[in-house]
Amino acid sequence: MAWLVRDDDVLAVAEIATSRRGRTRGLTGRDDVEGAFVIRPCRQVHTFGMRFPIDVAFCDRSGRVLHTGTLARRRVSRVVWRAAFVIEARTGSLERWKLRPGDVVEIKG
Repeated sequence: MAWLVRDDDVLAVAEIATSRRGRTRGLTGRDDVEGAFVIRPCRQVHTFGMRFPIDVAFCDRSGRVLHTGTLARRRVSRVVWRAAFVIEARTGSLERWKLRPGDVVEIKG
């Protein structure tokens, strides 16, 4: 089990998609996501086939958050060229975690 961590504070349990199949499928067809879903590598996401809107945080290789936003169903995000991975979570999660651009996160475990 992995954890999404900022400054030694655990923000959420993290599921990591590193295989091509896992990245392609993502959260498609799911009814919910517990914690965070991390897609690595990734520079752009979409919500086609998803049943709920999501919060997204694009992070660079060092884990610095470059861009955050909420993506409604059936939408495509902008491309964030410097992103190395993306964190997806249920809408409201980034606000609850107080995760903002400039923060540095790690995936531990």
